[in-house]
Amino acid sequence: MTELLSKEDFRAQLEQAIKGREASNASFSKAWADGELKREHFSRWAENHFHYVGPFADYLGYIYGNTPEEFTGAKDFLLQNMYEEEVADIRHTDLLIRFAEACGTTRERVEDPNNMNAVTRGLQAWCYATAMREHFTVSTAALVVGLESQVPSIYKKQIVPLRETYGFTEDEIEFFELHITSDEVHGERGFQIVLDHADTPALQQRCLKFVRWGAEMRFSYTKALYDTYVAPDLVGA
Repeated sequence: MTELLSKEDFRAQLEQAIKGREASNASFSKAWADGELKREHFSRWAENHFHYVGPFADYLGYIYGNTPEEFTGAKDFLLQNMYEEEVADIRHTDLLIRFAEACGTTRERVEDPNNMNAVTRGLQAWCYATAMREHFTVSTAALVVGLESQVPSIYKKQIVPLRETYGFTEDEIEFFELHITSDEVHGERGFQIVLDHADTPALQQRCLKFVRWGAEMRFSYTKALYDTYVAPDLVGA
C-alpha cells in the first residue's frame, strides 16, 4: 500500500509529473520561440486559446462550489483568481482579443466556438469535467498546478520573440506580460493548497495522476495547433 508522502517528496513528485510534458516543448511553442510563425498563425492560436482560458473563471467557480466552507484559505484563493480573470482592471480575455486583433483576426472570430479545433474542444471539456466532478484538491492540482503553473515558463520564452522578431508593441502583448507575473503567484498558491489538503495516500496519488494528465492535455493542445495550422503551410510551401 502506498504511504503518505511528506510535503517535500509530494511536491517533488508533482513537479516531476509535469516534466517531459511541458507545453513549452511542443512543436507550436518551439516554432513560436524560433521566429517561424506568421501573424495568421497567431490569429489561429488566439481563436483557440480564448476557448481554453476564457472559461477559466467558470472552472474555478465549480472548484469553489466543491470546496468545503471550512477551507477558507483555498476558497479565498479561488475567489481572488476568479476576480483577476473577470473583474479586475481589464478582463484577461479582452487583453487576449487585443493581441488577436493585432494579428489580423477579429473579436467575432475569436469568440466564435466554431473556430477552435477538436483538440481545443477536448481540453475545454476536460477542464469542465475535472472541475465539476473531482475533489477540490484534485481539480486544483489538475487546473492550477498541471496547467496554470506552466504559464510563466511558456510565456517567458515567447514574449521576447513577440517583441524582437515579430514586432508587436508592448500594448499588444500585455496579455503575456500579465500572466508571467500573475500565474507565477497562482501556481505557487495552487501547489500550497494541494500540499496542505491532499492528506491521504489516495488523494496524493490522484493529484499526481491529474497533474500528469493536465500537462499531457496542454502539450497535446499546443502540438495540435502546429499540426492543424502551421504544418499545412510548410507542406504547401
